[in-house]
Amino acid sequence: MLRTSEKIVRVLANAAVLGGTLLPALIYLFIGYSQIQQMVEDDAKVQAQRAGYGIAANPDVWRYATERLIDQIVDMRHEQTYTLIKTLDGTVLGELGNKCTLLCVRGRSPLKDFGVIVGEVQVTATFTPLLVKGLLIGLFGLVIGFLLQRLLYYRVIIPIEQIKNAHHELAFYDPLTQLPNRRLMLDRLQQAMASSTRYKRHIALLFIDLDNFKMLNDTLGHDKGDELLKQVAQRLKESVREGDTVARLGGDEFVIIMEDLSMKIDLALSQTETACAKILNKLTQDYQLIGRNFHSTPSIGVTLFIDHEQSVDDLLKQADIAMYQAKSAGRNTIRFFDVEMQAKVSTRALLEEDLRNAIEKNQLILFFQAQVYHDCKIIGAEVLLRWQHPERGMISPADFIPLAEETGLIVPIGQWVLDTACSYLKEWENSLLTQHLQLAVNVSGRQFRQPDYVEQVQQTINRHGINPDRIKLEVTESMVLENINETILKMNALRDIGLHFSMDDFGIGYSSLSSLKKLPLDQLKIDQSFVRDISTDPDDATIVQTIIAMANNLGMEIIAEGVETVEQLEFLHERGCPVFQGYLFSRPLPIDEFEALLRKSSSF
Repeated sequence: MLRTSEKIVRVLANAAVLGGTLLPALIYLFIGYSQIQQMVEDDAKVQAQRAGYGIAANPDVWRYATERLIDQIVDMRHEQTYTLIKTLDGTVLGELGNKCTLLCVRGRSPLKDFGVIVGEVQVTATFTPLLVKGLLIGLFGLVIGFLLQRLLYYRVIIPIEQIKNAHHELAFYDPLTQLPNRRLMLDRLQQAMASSTRYKRHIALLFIDLDNFKMLNDTLGHDKGDELLKQVAQRLKESVREGDTVARLGGDEFVIIMEDLSMKIDLALSQTETACAKILNKLTQDYQLIGRNFHSTPSIGVTLFIDHEQSVDDLLKQADIAMYQAKSAGRNTIRFFDVEMQAKVSTRALLEEDLRNAIEKNQLILFFQAQVYHDCKIIGAEVLLRWQHPERGMISPADFIPLAEETGLIVPIGQWVLDTACSYLKEWENSLLTQHLQLAVNVSGRQFRQPDYVEQVQQTINRHGINPDRIKLEVTESMVLENINETILKMNALRDIGLHFSMDDFGIGYSSLSSLKKLPLDQLKIDQSFVRDISTDPDDATIVQTIIAMANNLGMEIIAEGVETVEQLEFLHERGCPVFQGYLFSRPLPIDEFEALLRKSSSF
């Protein structure tokens, strides 16, 4: 109904402009035509009288003649010869054109049957003034029509558009929070499922319910409850990415659709957990409800899916079940629907909590893997982090380093590693057996990007009072190339202090030679993936030879990691690699065993 009415109003508005332009002009032209006809007829009579001819009493004769003349005038032929014919009864008739025969007038025979040509006169008229006036009147009508159209548009069409928008808002959005309602949420969930099928990426569906919301409504009133819902909606929108959907199902229930997660289940799980933690933290902060603080917590149920494996209803049911599991677990928490996935999340959460306490409880320890010359003389070591958990035993770095990177715990852990390494270097200064050793310390990208990282390193070295030349920082290609200009500035500042740099796992990244030569590196470390098959794979052998030659040409030291056989050692040594690291010489050892290895190697 609204659409039909809008079309009618638009047609009327456009007709107002067209009618306002043409109608006055047409009216004027019609009136002007009659005026010219009368003018020509009067002029013809005056000319005939001046020539001494009588005027016909019959008006049809003059009207016929002047109409013919008007046709010529409209064609812009402004001057015509008017031929006068005298009939037998003395009546003067007129025709246009020289010797042109008129048709019968009132049923009479042609003029030649009852008259002869007796003379001619000139009659002149112009149509130009009429055209100019018609155009001016048309322009005036256009202005009037345009104003009428604008009036119709602002008074009728815009209100119709506002009504349409209001109907759309009522149909697809919650009037209290302005979030998508259940209807729009279901449509977007269908679209998300189709996108997941097309691009093979995970989607997370979050079902959020506010804990003890009914108590708020019953004690403080529904107006306070509505205010809380609006603030919750705002916080949810601030907690998600731009492309995610936040919807209100009704009451105190909200749904979030998180699209475009990773194709890998573990990474998608991590992304979802991080987002849920952010939402949980945001919603547990105090609310201002008309002059008073109020604390509220949510229970969040999550289901993670890919492709069209379940229906929309099944997904909502899974998220709802997970939400009630969260409430059963004590509220103010997160639960995943899938049992296996829930177990992974629980394990990960416990691991993160334990990792936060690992430094304080002295559970982190350093292992040392020797770096040697070809003659097996130990010149230093790479320090490797281990976690001695009181219940789980020794935990591999592959299990907790990615978690530390993601949560930001890698920053204090990295500082602890540097502190501990410096403390060992200080102890070794007084021994001829160890005072020459250089320790390689791995630096994470997150740690290196800290604004005060250079100052932290400087303070650590000053605090322990060690020779900075004994520290070698190992960086990765991806880390240094992320913001190469800032990286170069920091690396130069650290080199000014006296530290050295080694590029770890060289060859598996994407560094270009132009970028490599800009970096203040002292050493390249050939990744063990190339070293492993150099005696059997010609491609790996070629790559290793190229890296060695490039490092030598750039004036950099070269070291190969992952050396496990004599064949690998001989191959590398023959092609100019002087320093090695790997199980052929020593596995990573705790400090006591490493120092024992130093004493043993010095005795040969």
